[in-house]
Amino acid sequence: MVFFGPKRQAPRLAPELDDVPLGRVLRGIAAARGPGPQDLAIAQVERLLRGTGEDWDRRCHRVGVLAQAAPALARGWRERRPRDPDALVLATWGELATDPRGALALCRVAADARPADPTPWVAALAALRLLGRPSSELSPVWQEIRARDPWHREAHLQILGYLSPEEQGSQAALRDFLDDALAVMPWDAPTACLPLTAAVRQYHRARSSGGIEALGVSQYWSQPHTARLLDQARTHWLRPGHPRHAAAVTDLGILAYALVRAGRGGDAGPVFSAVGGLVTPWPWTYEGDPVECYMDYSGRG
Repeated sequence: MVFFGPKRQAPRLAPELDDVPLGRVLRGIAAARGPGPQDLAIAQVERLLRGTGEDWDRRCHRVGVLAQAAPALARGWRERRPRDPDALVLATWGELATDPRGALALCRVAADARPADPTPWVAALAALRLLGRPSSELSPVWQEIRARDPWHREAHLQILGYLSPEEQGSQAALRDFLDDALAVMPWDAPTACLPLTAAVRQYHRARSSGGIEALGVSQYWSQPHTARLLDQARTHWLRPGHPRHAAAVTDLGILAYALVRAGRGGDAGPVFSAVGGLVTPWPWTYEGDPVECYMDYSGRG
């Protein structure tokens, strides 16, 4: 990702993050009205996904963003090209929010259409999570993903959510999962965000608890293990040329948020510069309007 360059735009919600080709296609989809423009939009999406090749991390990012932005287009493309692996995987992700059972049924078809691709299996994992299915049903899907992409960011985040106390797990289950992952995970893997993401979620959980846990929340980021997380992320994530994965801007935004909440606004300054005003809803929505909160926090250095 690029840390220095032209003058940055004002902060804005940017689902595409710093993926310029994806942003271009999203604008084309937004402008498409009627059969002709819809055909053109489908052609643009097809070229984009074809061009992503076997970069599974970026493919999942692009599919997820496109499916959320244009579910009708995803359905229309699948109707026209029912055996196309890209059309199938996009339709699968498009069904997740409204019909997880239907999405789950499509996952196997999409997986068969392109066996090497972990993206349909990640959608299956998300569908099973939404349906609150037992871990025995998630485990074989998780193994399929790991066989194709051992450090798939979105898959790991799905498991992180599934194992949370709010869903099917507990703090102990989360710790075991993180400890196992961190024991063998490369520092520059797309999943490097896992411990910090878990820490921010726990911070929000503590703030929202209203119980004894909330009393010590002001000291949360000064505890040795959380302070160490922030230091490690600053050290590794701001290296020239790193991080490279598709959602790197999201992870840097999480780091910037955590640094400001820790009272380390000065340390957060270079991180905000790297983010470049590309705002994602989480974690900013916890504090209010995400763009307004981002602007407020980025001025605290």
